[in-house]
Amino acid sequence: MTGRWPGGKQFAFTVFDDTDFSTVENTKPVYDLLAECGFRTTKSCWVREPGSGERGNCAGLTAEVTGYRNWLLDLQRQGTELGLHNVSYASSTRQQTLAGFDRFEQYFGHPPHTLANHSGVRESIYWGNHRVTGVCRLLYNLLTRLRHTNEFDGHIESSPGFWGDICRERVQFVRNFTFRDINTLKMCPFMPYHDPLRPYVNHWFASSDGHDLASFVSTISEQAQDRLEEEGGACIMYTHFAVGFCAQGRVDGRFAALMRRLARKDGWFVPVGELLHHLGQRQGSHTLTRPQRRCLEFRWLWDKIHVGHS
Repeated sequence: MTGRWPGGKQFAFTVFDDTDFSTVENTKPVYDLLAECGFRTTKSCWVREPGSGERGNCAGLTAEVTGYRNWLLDLQRQGTELGLHNVSYASSTRQQTLAGFDRFEQYFGHPPHTLANHSGVRESIYWGNHRVTGVCRLLYNLLTRLRHTNEFDGHIESSPGFWGDICRERVQFVRNFTFRDINTLKMCPFMPYHDPLRPYVNHWFASSDGHDLASFVSTISEQAQDRLEEEGGACIMYTHFAVGFCAQGRVDGRFAALMRRLARKDGWFVPVGELLHHLGQRQGSHTLTRPQRRCLEFRWLWDKIHVGHS
C-alpha cells in the first residue's frame, strides 16, 4: 500500500526537544541513539547567557558556551533542526530578544524556523491564560488557581519584553497545545494554522505529550506506534531529553527499545519544520475558525485535567 507521506512512507514522526537543563553530557547520548536509528528531529536551544543578577528557570547550557555550541553545530550538520525555546532561560527585554535572534542567525546561518515558549520567562508569547479564550480561559484560571493570569506578555506592545513583531518577521512555527494521543495530526488536523486572535504568530502547531521519560514511553508504546502507522498519521513529540532519558552516559533501556522498534517501521522521520512545511503545502494555509479554536481549547483542557502537562 502506498503511503500518504513523501517517499510513500506510511506515517510521520518527529520530536521537539525543549532545552531545559540540557548539557552535552546529559543529552548527547540520546541524540547519538536518534542518529543511529535514522531519526531527524528538532532540538531547541538558548542563545543568551543571563547577566549578573538575572534570575533564570530550568537552567541549562546556552549556545554562548563554545563547547555546547560546537555540539549543536555538529547536530545541525547531521540533519537536526535547531529551534528556539525563547532566547534565554531568564526573562529578556525586547532588546535582548532581538540581539538573541541576531546571535542565532550568526551561529547557525538562518533564523529559527520553529520555537516553543519557555514557561520560565515572562516574554513567552500568548502564553498562560492568553492561550485560551472565553469560558476556556475561566476554566484554565480555575485549574491553575490564577497562577498564570496575565503572567506572560511577549505579545503586549506596552511591555518591556514585547517581541511580537520579531516573532512574526522571523519565526515560521510556534508550538501551542499538547495532547496525550500519539497522532498529533488527528488531534489538530489543520496544523500548521494561523489564529487571527493571535496575529503575531504566523503558524501554530500542536504536539503529543512526552514531557518526561514516563510520559514519552507511554505515548509511543508498541500499541500506539502500530496505531499511528495504521492511521497514516503524524506525531510531533514534546519532550525534555535532558531530564531522565540518560543516566551516567547510558540511555534508558525502555526508551531505546521503543525508538529502535519505531525506526524499523516505514516512517518519514524529518525535523518539525520540514514536516510542518510539507503539511502547509499539502493542506494549504489554514486560518483557525471560532469552532475549531473552541474544540482545540476544550480538548487541551480535558487533557490538562488528566495529566497536567504543558
